[in-house]
Amino acid sequence: MSTKSDYEVIVVGGSYAGLAAALSLGRALRRILVIDSGKPCNRQTPHSHNFLTRDGETPAHLAAIAREQVLKYPSIELLEDRAVSGVRRDGGFEIAVAGGATVRAERLLFATGVEDIPLPIPGFTECWGKSVLHCPYCHGYEVHGETLGVIANGDDAFHFVPLLYQWSPKLTLLSNGPAGLGDEQRRAFAKRNIPIVEEEIIAIEHQAGQIERVRFRSGASQEFKAVFARAPFRQHCSIPEQLGCALDANGFIVVNELQATTQAGVYAAGDNTTMMRSVAIAVAAGNRAGAFLNRDLALAAF
Repeated sequence: MSTKSDYEVIVVGGSYAGLAAALSLGRALRRILVIDSGKPCNRQTPHSHNFLTRDGETPAHLAAIAREQVLKYPSIELLEDRAVSGVRRDGGFEIAVAGGATVRAERLLFATGVEDIPLPIPGFTECWGKSVLHCPYCHGYEVHGETLGVIANGDDAFHFVPLLYQWSPKLTLLSNGPAGLGDEQRRAFAKRNIPIVEEEIIAIEHQAGQIERVRFRSGASQEFKAVFARAPFRQHCSIPEQLGCALDANGFIVVNELQATTQAGVYAAGDNTTMMRSVAIAVAAGNRAGAFLNRDLALAAF
């Protein structure tokens, strides 16, 4: 790491969005520091899909290739640590990391992702990303035509189930309590022979993260190949909020088409800004953020 602690951009988060941004900036000859704690949200997921030229690769392999390629650029440095606080100082920004160092830059990019909060169901955490899944575009093809469960209720259920019906009509809605559906929504489910189970789920039984069955409070159970669920989340890093960046009603960092937040000089990209969570989308957002950060710096210095 530079002894000057003097960078044009600090990228907080060294997964797909962060590394894509660093690559764009490194190729623009910018002095970049990437801070990464090594805990990507998809670290349990065995395979990454829907990313052109790399479909089916393991997330860890993709990240390793990305890091190797990005760090070949001499103006890019990596600090393996966790950013813990940030402030505006002297016309730029100062970031403190858990290891005690303080680093400064003219601009910041947060590519810190989100932290999923497992539903309080035994077995949910162990299966998350393996057979309890969040995204049909990422994982639907691998289980198409199979018997699938959907843990959701209310309008979320009525959004999620019709979407998954494209991959398999053998769906069961597991509302884990009252379904919260209107009469018209229930009729739509009945027309397509989609059962609604409103019992409380007490366990997801599995072998090494591969679901076998869902068990209910009554003692009944049902076998599934996979279950789709929307787990709640929180921002993985609180520094954007410390700096005054706005969050939307769903808890994502608000950005514009330039990936700029509501605070001047602060950018964000990746899963912390959108519900569209995939490697391909994160890479695209990071690439875009890098280009607009470079434009921002160029105009400021011209």
